[in-house]
Amino acid sequence: MCVSRTVLMFQNALSRGSLDRLAVALSGLCAAHCLTTAILLGALSSAGGFFANPIFHETGLFLAIVLGAVALGNGAIAHGFMMPAAIGALGLGIMAGALNLPHGSEEGVYTVIGVMILALGHDLNRRAGH
Repeated sequence: MCVSRTVLMFQNALSRGSLDRLAVALSGLCAAHCLTTAILLGALSSAGGFFANPIFHETGLFLAIVLGAVALGNGAIAHGFMMPAAIGALGLGIMAGALNLPHGSEEGVYTVIGVMILALGHDLNRRAGH
């Protein structure tokens, strides 16, 4: 009984575009993290190493991929438009590619670009569903 209730709540969240809103919020948090890390690295280089830990970036990318696959994939099935999913996938690809760059300003710039493109895909997905 509890599993079916959870599934129903998840389906309701998908139909209202809640996951896309959550994904856009996560994109904003990612951008804020990148900017904050850059500032902390410049101002407090000793503390900046903690926030520049690769586990933050890898975990964030994992969450973005999971949310993107669920929200954008469900949207493509529900409204039939592939463009939001394609744009979101491009953003995820840029974010994943940025993890292969040396840690620094170039990585941050590409990550923020990828985050913004992914957020655009989620926003288009939300709009197409309504």
